[in-house]
Amino acid sequence: MGTTASAGSQPVLVTPTHQVGHQGNSVAEDRSSMSSGSLQMLAIPSSKAKSIITNKVAPVVITYNCKEEFQIHDSVLSANLVVGKISDTMPEHYLVLGEFFMVQDVNCKADVLNTTGNYGAPNFRKAKGTHPLFGMGQPSLNGFKQVLQKLESEPYEDVIFFCVREEPVVFLHLGKDFIPYTPRRKDNLHENLHHLKKTVRADQLELSIRKELCDFAKLSENIVTVYNDIENFKDEPQHVRIVSEEDIHITEEVYKRPLFSLPSYRYYRLPLPMEGAPMEEDFDAFVNILRESPSLSVLRDGSRHPPALLFSCQVGVGRTNLGLILGALVLHHLQEVVYISREEDVQFKHQPDFQVIQVLITRLPKGQQVLDEILQPPNDVDRAIDMCSEMYNIKDSMYENKCKMEGIGEDYQIQGSSTKDYFRQRTLQSLERYFFLIVFNAYLHDQYPQMFAQSFSQWMCTNAWIYRLLGCMDCSELLAPASLISDGTRILVASGFLAPDMLGTAKEMRVANFRRVLKMPVYGMAQPSSEAVSMVLSYLTDERRKYSTMLWVNLQEELLVEGNGQVFCPREPACLEQPIPVCVQKLQQLEALESAVKEDILKCEKWLEVIMEQEKQMRMLKCCHTVSELFAEQKVLHPGVTYQRIPFSDCCAPSEEVFDQLLEAIKGSLAKDPSSAFIFNCSDGKDRTTSAMVIATLTLWHFNGFPECGDEEIVSIPDAKYSKGEFEAVMQVVRLLPDGHRMKKEVDMALDIVSETMTPMHYHLREIIVCSYKEIKTAKCKDEGWQLRLRSLQYLERYIYFILFNSYLNLEKKDSWRRPFSLWMHQVAARAGIYAILNQLGFAEFEALEDSPLTSLRCRWRQHTVHSLPIRGEFI
Repeated sequence: MGTTASAGSQPVLVTPTHQVGHQGNSVAEDRSSMSSGSLQMLAIPSSKAKSIITNKVAPVVITYNCKEEFQIHDSVLSANLVVGKISDTMPEHYLVLGEFFMVQDVNCKADVLNTTGNYGAPNFRKAKGTHPLFGMGQPSLNGFKQVLQKLESEPYEDVIFFCVREEPVVFLHLGKDFIPYTPRRKDNLHENLHHLKKTVRADQLELSIRKELCDFAKLSENIVTVYNDIENFKDEPQHVRIVSEEDIHITEEVYKRPLFSLPSYRYYRLPLPMEGAPMEEDFDAFVNILRESPSLSVLRDGSRHPPALLFSCQVGVGRTNLGLILGALVLHHLQEVVYISREEDVQFKHQPDFQVIQVLITRLPKGQQVLDEILQPPNDVDRAIDMCSEMYNIKDSMYENKCKMEGIGEDYQIQGSSTKDYFRQRTLQSLERYFFLIVFNAYLHDQYPQMFAQSFSQWMCTNAWIYRLLGCMDCSELLAPASLISDGTRILVASGFLAPDMLGTAKEMRVANFRRVLKMPVYGMAQPSSEAVSMVLSYLTDERRKYSTMLWVNLQEELLVEGNGQVFCPREPACLEQPIPVCVQKLQQLEALESAVKEDILKCEKWLEVIMEQEKQMRMLKCCHTVSELFAEQKVLHPGVTYQRIPFSDCCAPSEEVFDQLLEAIKGSLAKDPSSAFIFNCSDGKDRTTSAMVIATLTLWHFNGFPECGDEEIVSIPDAKYSKGEFEAVMQVVRLLPDGHRMKKEVDMALDIVSETMTPMHYHLREIIVCSYKEIKTAKCKDEGWQLRLRSLQYLERYIYFILFNSYLNLEKKDSWRRPFSLWMHQVAARAGIYAILNQLGFAEFEALEDSPLTSLRCRWRQHTVHSLPIRGEFI
């Protein structure tokens, strides 16, 4: 009837269960018996098994004393388990999820405050002041019960516990307690798994891990292998006995079961990032908890004690600190209480805030009220930070990283990465976290009294300018030394190198890619030298054209100087084709930087290496001017010309303020002379120049009347729908706008007429959108594919902004466009849901939108190129 089981065991090759699921179904159902080799793989000890009876379901094992009978199911045999070892001297064993080692979550050294014995959890503490805010590291099961007993003894209305961990944690039965363990990678046993939220939830992973650990135990005499000491590996690995699933708890079981015995207790898992600011969905999840918590409602009985808020991550520092600050802000809005019980409890440190923080505060809703708080520090956020700073202070970390970054003279590499860039990223992450805490506090100011009528994500979309400002966090170029050129750190690159003359106009007009919009007084070109400016102005004022009033707009956002009659811009020697944009709040800052560079070049009086059209050369720049000085000289000869600098980034849609500035400049010129000419230039006369020419064309049509629209052509080419700009995101906007189809059609006319003279450039906005997207498939590397995806979305967004701007011109014409486009977008378009569409911008016809973070405004509006360049200045 049966066969005696072998005591031997063999490792089984594998695919992790979290990837393949339970593969028992792949075993033929009509298999009537198992081979003796398969039975050996079960590793059932001969001392335990008397006989094995096989059937179609699973082998039935009967022990010698006939007191135990159990089945070994096919899923264990077919689970494709992976084995591995930490080092050549360590034993081999099964790996969790096919690649991870189970490591004890918290060691005794992590308990800096030495609170595990008295309170049950490492680094258990209460925030300073009167708010019932508590933080701690990861406790064991018994330790957590001890923490709850302490909080239950206090007169709090509720105890709300937040586990802010993203990574999976399982609790293994050891002695009379359950001890937390986490999966770690072999190459970094100290680091938890992270960035999991987009792929799989932690509780799902924990279930998979428990299932695998139980399978491992069945195959290894009820033993699983874990590690406690990953510093010295003394007496490692450890073996934990697992008899059933009851010997393993997942996080949910440890933290949810008290709900049945403690009516005042509530539990939430709120994963927070280890670095940087939480994402909008994290804030939304936190706000949803506030909405469903009566004890946190503004309608609660103010005479009752507020709820105790308890936050926990691994060691109770970074993410716990962030949770405590969020809790402090909430409790401050819930009830006006004194933060500090004793004056000496908190010593406020007044530190100069970064420029981006100062701008943020002045522009926030109720900004003046917030600004008054800032002028009389500490403000709400700074108070909250200081209250919760016993183990970690966000602002101190921000300034410490800034000082470390700026203290590095010669940059050096650690594991192939720039040390200076490492500290810059740490500074930016801390700054972003502080930035969003201020924003979230403003949200609470606005929405707490309204019972959170808007989610944080919705509120951010109605204040999309915050994303614009977030993209300008790195203002270090404003303090970059003017001597970077003269000391050889940066190199001057001639405009001719950056602007191939695709239209063949350099010989006649002395500037590349000179062109005019058909039958319109709108011109565009690459960056001109003083000779080219003189040539173009003479051309426009000759007997044939006779323009007496001309508006010239320079769209470049990087530094420019003219030396010996040639226009140059500074670049990094290793990144010659990558512009170095300067984030300025006022144009005067940009011009001051250019003047400083000019003065340094003239003062150095030495030969400088420059990049000309074909090669490197050595030049002595005895004559040097800024671009504004160049036009000041030309105004003497051509008094009708007005020069303006309106910088914006290549490829991106112009910001709302850029539309405002261009419209105001065009309106001002037309007020002087209805027959004014408009000239635009950027570095190559292609991308930004085309955008400005389209804006000018649409504006002039609204002043002078639109040309007749011809019948729509029938296009029979591949992707004709997309060549006509009929992307799903575009059509969603068109359906929202009054007379939206006509608004789009007028923009298409402007794009066609502006691009008509650009055929050799192969540039047409509608077509380049889908062309850029298609190139993603042929990208040579992940970074190139990411840049192409960003580029295609930026072009798509630019097209939508043109349609929005045309709608604005149409709808606001009756009031002579007194309300700026930026204000119209904030007051009208945002309320209609335009920013919500832009915050989920993508190619839904080709892919799922959630697959790329670039669909969000927060990610797309970042200055990505800045972060890839060496930092030369200081954060301000």
